[in-house]
Amino acid sequence: MDATFDVSLETGSPGESAAAKIPEGLQKRHQTRIEDVERRREAKESQSVAEEKGEYFNTAFNTERAAIEELLSSCSGADRAVLTQRLEEAMNKTVQLQKFLNDSVLFLTQYELRQAQAALQKLQTSLAETREEGLPKKKFAFRARTKASDQVSAPVADMPYTNATATPADPGSTKVDGAPASEQCGFSNMENVRLTKMAEEMKHGDVLLTHLTNCKVRLFGSPSTLHLKHIDNCEILCGPVSSSVFVDHCTNSTLAFPCQQLRTHHTTDTQVYLHVTSRAIVEDCHGVSFAPFSWSYPTLEDDFAVSGLDKDRNNWSQVDDFNWLALGTQSPNWTVLPEADRKTTWDP
Repeated sequence: MDATFDVSLETGSPGESAAAKIPEGLQKRHQTRIEDVERRREAKESQSVAEEKGEYFNTAFNTERAAIEELLSSCSGADRAVLTQRLEEAMNKTVQLQKFLNDSVLFLTQYELRQAQAALQKLQTSLAETREEGLPKKKFAFRARTKASDQVSAPVADMPYTNATATPADPGSTKVDGAPASEQCGFSNMENVRLTKMAEEMKHGDVLLTHLTNCKVRLFGSPSTLHLKHIDNCEILCGPVSSSVFVDHCTNSTLAFPCQQLRTHHTTDTQVYLHVTSRAIVEDCHGVSFAPFSWSYPTLEDDFAVSGLDKDRNNWSQVDDFNWLALGTQSPNWTVLPEADRKTTWDP
C-alpha cells in the first residue's frame, strides 16, 4: 500500500491534463506561432480579395468605357433628335462610371486609380467636344482684357459678377488632353473683380484659375478637374469636382469645394472648406486650415449627382502632410478651423 501511494503522488492523478505538464514558455511560443499563421492566412486572403476586386473593377470599367466611346462615335452624322438622345445617354453612363470609380477607390492601387481617372477625363472631354460639334452654341465675342483693366480700380464688393472669357492661360499651366491653353475654361491674370461661370460653360470639363489677386470667384456646376495656381487674397467657391482639385502657390485665400481628392502645394494662410471622398494632401504648406464644405446654391444637389461624389463620405479633416512624417503627432502645417471661426453664410 505504501509503494502504491508514493507512485500516485509522483505521477499525478489519472485525469490530469497532458497540457498542464507542458512548460508555460513552450505554450506561449506555440500560441504565438498559431496566431502568426492565422495573421498570414488572413493577410493572404485579404490580398486575394483585393486582387479579385481590382480585376473585376478593371474589366467592368473598361467594358463600360468602350460602350460610351462607341456611343459617342455613333453620334457622327446623326440628326439632332438622335444626337441629343445619345449624348444624354452617354452623359448618364459617364456619371455612373464616375460613381463606380469613386466607390472603388479604397481597394485600387495608385496606378489603377490614375489610369482610370485619366480614362474618365478623356471620356468627359470627348463628350463635351461631341456636344459642341453636334449642338454648337452661338458664339459671343468678349473684350475681356479691356473689361479687366476697366475693373481693376473698382472695389470688389461693388462689382457685379461677370462671366467674361479670361485672358489666355499661362503657357506653363496644365492642359486637357493636349488642348491649347486658349481653349481651357477659366480665368487668368485678373485683379479686383468678381467672376462667375455656369455649368453649361464648364461642360463638366477642366477648369483653370491662375494669377488672380483680390478676386471673388463662383463656379456653379460640376467640373471634371479644378486647377488653382498663383492665387492671392481670393475667395473661390466651386460646385462638386468629380475628380481632383490641384492648388499651387495660394496665399491669404478662402476656398470651398467638394471633390474626390485634393492636392495642395506651396500654400500659406488659407482656409479650405472641404468635402473630399478620399484624403487631402498638403506639401510645402503652412497655415492651412480645414473645415467642412458649407457653400450652397440652388442646383448643388443636381451637380452632386452629375459629379458621382458620395455625399455621405466626407474626410475633410483627414489630411496627409508629405513634409511631416512623425506618426501619431499632429503636423504643425495644417489645423482644423475652430467652429467659432467658420463661415456659415456666403455672398451670392
